[in-house]
Amino acid sequence: MTALPFRATRLGPLSIRWDFRTLIVCAALLGVIAVLGLFAMGTGSMALSPGEVLANLFGGEGVSGHVVNRIRLPRLLTGLFVGASLGMAGAIFQSISRNALGSPDIIGFTTGAATGAVAQIVIFNAGPVATALAAVGGGLATAAMVYLLALKGRTTGGYRLVLVGIGMGAILAALNTILLVRGNLDDAISAQVWLSGSLNARTWQHAASVMLVFAALAPLALSQARKLEIMEMGDDSALQFGVPVERTRLLMMLAGVGLTAVATAAAGPIAFVALAAPQLVKRLTGAAGIPLLSGALMGALLMVAADLLSQHLPVRAMMPIGLTTGLLGGVYLLWLLTRTRSV
Repeated sequence: MTALPFRATRLGPLSIRWDFRTLIVCAALLGVIAVLGLFAMGTGSMALSPGEVLANLFGGEGVSGHVVNRIRLPRLLTGLFVGASLGMAGAIFQSISRNALGSPDIIGFTTGAATGAVAQIVIFNAGPVATALAAVGGGLATAAMVYLLALKGRTTGGYRLVLVGIGMGAILAALNTILLVRGNLDDAISAQVWLSGSLNARTWQHAASVMLVFAALAPLALSQARKLEIMEMGDDSALQFGVPVERTRLLMMLAGVGLTAVATAAAGPIAFVALAAPQLVKRLTGAAGIPLLSGALMGALLMVAADLLSQHLPVRAMMPIGLTTGLLGGVYLLWLLTRTRSV
């Protein structure tokens, strides 16, 4: 598939690069997200048609208005922005590591966030807010350890970052198991439910937190995207172009870890969305560059689609969304490994 040339539009001191095919794909993704979102908000014990959902969104009252605006809309927005955060984070880490497997759930950052949450639940019997904060702290601490261990000669190499992250993820997964085994039975069950990843009982508090963090970190990632693209040619070439390589890498890692940690705090560990979203959208657009915004849209689409699928499985086998994405993502990973020679 041949990459189409970029076009540039200047807005004062800013220059925005775009290509027509990517715009069409992004518009199509937004349209599909809107359609699936309407069906998702109409799904449940109180079935509603798309027209009824729209009517309740714009001034609906009574039981149906409460269900749409207080229960299903926060759930949908949480899922969309969790998916968008993971999709953008996956694009960041795949570019930093220069590897299609360099997503936060593969290189241990999601597991680190889960470790913080599990420790808080099992050891301190914490509530939702403390668990979410512990997940963010665990993700950031894991990222710091992976970065320092991968640091060699004041730089962090691509494959070295992936390998260190995989090793750290394995250690933390074992620690999570130890915490579950040694903890109180009720607390261990609560932690295991959280580890499954779910959008059930999500409130406006969950939606607002992930939306605000995405709104804060997405501009930072976009502002550094051009530098990161140049770094894909190699650190030495990027230095010749005047790119502060390690500073840019550290800033993008902080943005990616922040997006991953808050997504994990809001919905629990969600597998493979960060891995699959950037790769799928690159195959659709055929464009060069790092698919930050398009990857975010694809991540949001994957989350709402997985949520719908988990609610419509046969024999009412309603699985948590984290298990659904893990099942589908495992199939995608096997396909990716058979098709990608460089992995």
